[in-house]
Amino acid sequence: MQKVKLPLTTDPIKDAQRRIDLQGCYAKSSLTRLAESVNKVLSDAQVELSFYVDPQKLAVMKGQAQISVELTCQRCGEPFVHSLDCEFIYSPVKNPQQIDDLPEIYEPVELNTFGEIDLLGLVEDELLVALPLVPKHLSEHCEVSLADWTFGDLPAEAEEKPNPFAVLASLKKK
Repeated sequence: MQKVKLPLTTDPIKDAQRRIDLQGCYAKSSLTRLAESVNKVLSDAQVELSFYVDPQKLAVMKGQAQISVELTCQRCGEPFVHSLDCEFIYSPVKNPQQIDDLPEIYEPVELNTFGEIDLLGLVEDELLVALPLVPKHLSEHCEVSLADWTFGDLPAEAEEKPNPFAVLASLKKK
């Protein structure tokens, strides 16, 4: 594989015909949507891409990306470092009707008017999808201990509070 500066856009059909393999990175400053979704982007995105034509004569782009980000633990509220790793496999389509004809293992990606795809946007989308739904430390690294967790029973002060909808019950009786 060549170690190159990755392009922002590419023609996946031509690249598949030439069987191009790329290995490179995107600068963390260019990943603006990811930066808005995390506390901090700590490293550049390391990306490997392979373009080829499969046995069904479909152009395919297979890749993987890794990056380190800082997230906030939802249990203790402290920041922690998390590594995002994702793998993806796409096949370009020229119009939405071709999407139904693709095998299930390929995700469709639509070509723009120039016959290219937004490679940076695609990689950034994959990294955003790889973000955890509820970011948290491993329990042994978290400052909130297992003893502080409560399950099932409500605290006594929660049971003593009056129901704010009790007034509505009296209106219903009238």
